[in-house]
Amino acid sequence: MNTQQKYSFSFPTAIRFGAGVIAELGAYLKSQGLSRPLLVTDPLVRELDFFKKICVQLQEAGISVEIFSEVHKNPIKSDVLQGKEAYLSTQRDGIVGIGGGVGLDVARAIALSIHHPRDLFDYDDLIGGDKYVTEPIPHFVTIPTTAGTGSEVGRSAIISEDESKKKRILFAPSLLAKMVFADPELTMELPAFITAATGMDALTHNIEAYLSKNWHPMCSGIALEAIQLIGKSLEKATHAPDLASRSDMLMASMMGAVAFQKGLGVVHSLAHPLSSLLDTHHGLANAINLPQGLAFNYPGCEEKFDQMALMLGFAKGEGAFLPAYINDLNSKLGLPTRLSAIGVLESHIPTLSALALADFCHPNNPKPVTEKDFETMYVNAL
Repeated sequence: MNTQQKYSFSFPTAIRFGAGVIAELGAYLKSQGLSRPLLVTDPLVRELDFFKKICVQLQEAGISVEIFSEVHKNPIKSDVLQGKEAYLSTQRDGIVGIGGGVGLDVARAIALSIHHPRDLFDYDDLIGGDKYVTEPIPHFVTIPTTAGTGSEVGRSAIISEDESKKKRILFAPSLLAKMVFADPELTMELPAFITAATGMDALTHNIEAYLSKNWHPMCSGIALEAIQLIGKSLEKATHAPDLASRSDMLMASMMGAVAFQKGLGVVHSLAHPLSSLLDTHHGLANAINLPQGLAFNYPGCEEKFDQMALMLGFAKGEGAFLPAYINDLNSKLGLPTRLSAIGVLESHIPTLSALALADFCHPNNPKPVTEKDFETMYVNAL
């Protein structure tokens, strides 16, 4: 800690957590004077039984439901603009985001766009666009259906440009949901692959937040507790899910999203280009690259690695084993462990490395990273 510096801290919104809390959604909306929400989700969630049940429950409560789900796997600007048009043309009075990171990011970006008429990417936080977020946001509720991104408690949305697929980050404190309904029952039917990939996303969030060079001891403590939850729950949630393991993973996911306001790091900068260039699932990209990122960061961070290892059940002073542990965990979860298994070619590496260097996450990494470092990590993961 720099005793000569002043710091600002903040934490997210109201959360209703537990099995069955989704049944409270209709009553909550009515208590807020809302009767015409836009439900924003993705095409897969829209077809699931629990989503259809939510719609029926809302309609039975006298609430008019309009659904928007025309979104890409890695959402783009035109998705958001179409959602804005759906909101305005059907005269909605609030937004309910339901899903994983895709549905919730698009929902949050739509909420931003409703009363902010500038071009969407004028609000990009990386170019200071948050200063333009000055108008009220429609009443915004989030409902997570995966345990990975933690987007439900976030204040930002990552949306890509349509053509270049360059990722932009929309951020403002006012983009926090007014209420989160985190119901682990909604995650019970997730396939093993999605459970594993999103779970590794949550683990990466917490590890990178803990390692971030920024000082935020509250986030560091939250990240460590979440690492422990994931260590004891992820394999169970993937291969033999029960309510306890799914609850632990959902909580750890939200904790990761709280913690990474402290910053992320090199693993996310390795992962983002894979989603942009090859449309790789974000959690899977994190999972494969996490061992390399940990190996890169270990020298100089030994004490923090030892602390994380303790949370995962290792003996004192065994932090050096974490890269191998993560690689083995990926195998146990049924995830690929090499980039070549997801279609990455050696010829992709120069482009991936340049994109990684331009990414917005690695400046918060505990140590500097060069384009050559990115190339080496990609090669080692290939």
